[in-house]
Amino acid sequence: MSFAGTPQPRPRWYHAQTDLDDFAIVSYRVDADALARHLPEGFAPMKVTFGDGPDALISAVAFKDRDFHFRCLPQVSIDCGQINYRAYVTAYGKPGVWFFGTRLDHPVVAIPQHLWGMPWRRDRIRIEADWDRTPAHWLLDAGDASCDAAELPRPLGLLDGFTDESDWLELLTHPTLGWYRRRDGRVGTYSIWHPVMRPRHLAAASASFPVFERLGLITPGTPPHSVLAQPHLRFDIHTPPRRFRPDA
Repeated sequence: MSFAGTPQPRPRWYHAQTDLDDFAIVSYRVDADALARHLPEGFAPMKVTFGDGPDALISAVAFKDRDFHFRCLPQVSIDCGQINYRAYVTAYGKPGVWFFGTRLDHPVVAIPQHLWGMPWRRDRIRIEADWDRTPAHWLLDAGDASCDAAELPRPLGLLDGFTDESDWLELLTHPTLGWYRRRDGRVGTYSIWHPVMRPRHLAAASASFPVFERLGLITPGTPPHSVLAQPHLRFDIHTPPRRFRPDA
């Protein structure tokens, strides 16, 4: 059975919308115990069973925001590059992603950073993609992060650690809940929605994400587990974030 996604929540006037261009999920296999040390109480890595044993997964998700705007202010929009650094976790049993941080190439980064206490920083981000080339090519150059990837000759039948396409589509491409450490030390949360992805499979000729290296989750030169990319994707962001309450 193919993955059918999740129902779209009713849009609210205070939600945000954006089109994501040249979207890519660059994932790494990491030690679950090492990841667990960075998570709050009640949070745990989602373990994936690889051929040689269980581990966890983390991803750098990079894209270009196009026409990002709040629904109540459609005339005020921004275009910029963005990278989200995330891990696949459960929070008191609920699946989602833990955000280590976000990089945004726009002054509006001050809103999530200071108003909502989110771990966002401004950085120069350049993303280029040629989807019509054979093979298709995707390039990221952002501060100390980089990735150069090309499309594989044919889609992978299976991703390492997953039983079928629906399995990895749900875990890697469709988490709708996210959590992060606020500036005041508490945990914040928000949710998103997007249609089911139909990503293309790429392989990285080179990749470097020092954010993950500084966390002790990968070492320089660690090859990605996978690179899943898509030319365009529509996103709903259920702003504003709020304080996380396990019993809510």
